[in-house]
Amino acid sequence: MPERPEEPASDPGAHQKRVKRSKTAQGLFGQTIRPDPAAPAAPRDPAPATLADNERLARIAIERSLDEPLTYRVPAEAVPGERVEVPIGRKHAFGLVIEIAEGGDTSFAAGLDLTRIRPIAARTGAALSPTLLELAKWISGYYLAPLGMTAASMLPAAVKRDVGKRTREELVLTPTEERPDAGSLQMTPGVRSAWASLLALDADALPAPAKALRRTLELASVRPLNALLELGLLRKVERTVVVARDEQAWESLKAATVRTGRAHAPPEPNEEQAASIDAIVRDAGRFAVHLVHGITGSGKTEVYLRTIERALAVDPAGGAIVMVPEIALTPQTSERFLARFDHLGVAVLHSGLTASRRHSEWARVARGEARVVVGARSAVFAPMARTAIIVIDEEHDGSYKQDQLPRYHARAVAIKRAQLESCPVVLGSATPALETWSLASSGRIRLHTLSRRATGAELPTVRVVDLSVDRRRLPRERRSPERSIGPTLEGAIRETLDRGAQVILLVDRRGLASAVRCSKCDWTLRCDSCDAAMIAHRAVRPGARTPLRCHHCLAERLTPVACPTCGGALARIGVGTQRAEDELERLFPGELISGESFARVDADTMRSARDYFETLGRFARGELRLLVGTQMIAKGLDVPGVELVGVVSADTALAIPDFRAHERAFQLVSQVAGRAGRAAPTPGQATRRGLVIVQTLDPDAMPIQLAARHDYLGFARAELSDRQRYSLPPATRMARVVCRDVDEGKAERSARSLAEALRRERTVPGLRVLGPSPCPLARLHDHYRFEVQIYAPDPVRLQAALGALRGRGELLSDASTAVDVDPLSLL
Repeated sequence: MPERPEEPASDPGAHQKRVKRSKTAQGLFGQTIRPDPAAPAAPRDPAPATLADNERLARIAIERSLDEPLTYRVPAEAVPGERVEVPIGRKHAFGLVIEIAEGGDTSFAAGLDLTRIRPIAARTGAALSPTLLELAKWISGYYLAPLGMTAASMLPAAVKRDVGKRTREELVLTPTEERPDAGSLQMTPGVRSAWASLLALDADALPAPAKALRRTLELASVRPLNALLELGLLRKVERTVVVARDEQAWESLKAATVRTGRAHAPPEPNEEQAASIDAIVRDAGRFAVHLVHGITGSGKTEVYLRTIERALAVDPAGGAIVMVPEIALTPQTSERFLARFDHLGVAVLHSGLTASRRHSEWARVARGEARVVVGARSAVFAPMARTAIIVIDEEHDGSYKQDQLPRYHARAVAIKRAQLESCPVVLGSATPALETWSLASSGRIRLHTLSRRATGAELPTVRVVDLSVDRRRLPRERRSPERSIGPTLEGAIRETLDRGAQVILLVDRRGLASAVRCSKCDWTLRCDSCDAAMIAHRAVRPGARTPLRCHHCLAERLTPVACPTCGGALARIGVGTQRAEDELERLFPGELISGESFARVDADTMRSARDYFETLGRFARGELRLLVGTQMIAKGLDVPGVELVGVVSADTALAIPDFRAHERAFQLVSQVAGRAGRAAPTPGQATRRGLVIVQTLDPDAMPIQLAARHDYLGFARAELSDRQRYSLPPATRMARVVCRDVDEGKAERSARSLAEALRRERTVPGLRVLGPSPCPLARLHDHYRFEVQIYAPDPVRLQAALGALRGRGELLSDASTAVDVDPLSLL
């Protein structure tokens, strides 16, 4: 993702809240909050010299780049964790109540005259639980992020803006002492039957809207309910609720999903799965970290499902959080959890939801109506009263690391939350992050291995093809440097389609070509605002000049007619998803038609999660014979019809200037290869093993060779040995600070000053400081970027060094300085 200067957190609903401040406030989930006295936007009159009986002093972390909380007056009934609106200067801002002094304690004034301490402007009703407040403090301290901005990131924008909040009329039973004797009332048989059904409902079924109650009671109309209202047996109440506009469609979709999921009986766990489940459940009620290392297709999801089932049985009031990478959170994934836990309530959180739906799902969790949460990175902050177990699927995935302030890693945050709540956390992956594997292999977390596929199918055969040699097999007239699909892969696609099976092609770059370069002088067209080549995309109409786009700042321009340096011809270098799409239609005319028999899956075609889910659904139903796309198709797909996977170029991941490049390349090839050959063997029929073809210009590269052999253990041993030799994570701990400015000299001076301050930090032994040096992407969005890398033997010493600078005000997380602890990207 492109990096951009940090901006103070803002709330689009702030103006509306200030206008309504004098009215009775409603809490986030419908609770009534006593209104606060209206406060002017910037009160100039001094506050009282003493505290009123109903006032307390509180420390409030403002949603700004401020490391220290500010002191305000709050009502006596305020509690830590509340989100409030406060005056700051001549404006208003939002903040989180961190701590409240008791009674008349004025120690928070820190010597200030009480007349200078102002009251808060309003209480918003949103709040973090005590556990989440402690978690926010930990994130702020560990990742060196302002506490107010950290807390703001833990509440979805839809929740902070009260999107979908409505006041509606609902029906409730008249209290027994006020209710007339139903036996003495004249009622039609239909009304009396409706009354009997109402009395038989569970206590939590009411209050409810009349239409919803009609459906629950299976009434033909709401007339019986209206009659009961007139008789005084029911009464209307007003309740503030969160309602999504797609409520009925959502409930219908969920019901259909549950029916589909329940059509298949849960598989019985094999010995390895059963042993893993038993071991994890033994830790129910106490903190422990478990790693389930299972090959692709080994049934890790079934382990999660059964572990959650048993953990929630042990703790009837507890809930479960299941985290899945956004691109792996497919309907197929959601279906299994909805079908298994519909009776407990399942909330699904992902970017494809509308704002009101996201708020509605969040509110269901907070009210205890959903005990299982399935979502992406932010699900780690789900507002559960008590958490019994946390599961992180594909724990190695880079999307768990947030790339903007606060730059937390959801895996680390989940482990900390599990520690705070005394519950087990389960990490799962076929290719665990080396940080996780290092802990597991040293015995610091518990390791469980799933070594065979749950269906009994074999792992696919992987063939590594040297693309430079493979191209020479073509007749001269068919050879082209722009051809991305070699004859070996082309032949395998033909054979697979001929027998009615399906194909996945991975192209780890979108667009038409990764660069435009002069064939004479090697001049490359680069972005004017970023230190990056512009990516060629398909022309809008045939014959038009190729448009170019920067994938960082999104600037666009047309390809020059000739090289501006020497006048030479320009060539498109590298392969992208659009080129592969065009090539497939050219190689298989009439058989593969984009949008009909195959689809391209990348950020350009999948504009929303709905587009993505619909495309994957068509592929799962067999309507599409082939998918070509970026790593969006490398995870979460379990389609038995896929017999061939092609990696069009395995070199893209290897070429990134980052010490984790080998690890990412191994993970990507292994994960996408795991999509092939998942079908269960059919008794009496020959088993067809899946095939994976990996095209590369470097066939001897260690990650590719070991991925082809499905040898994670061998790769981990070799890579960890190299990391140890060069003192790189996980052998050490690392932080990276990027200083950026439109003035190159100023950015470099800031980085140099920081590096010198760190080198003077003699109290921390073993500290190693590299830099300052230009970042690999030395300029983004017109900002020059210089980095300082800090290494320490352990996290304690790393935090000591960074904390010392932060305490002296020499290191701030703000618009010009990005602090990244445990960074995943070094670009």
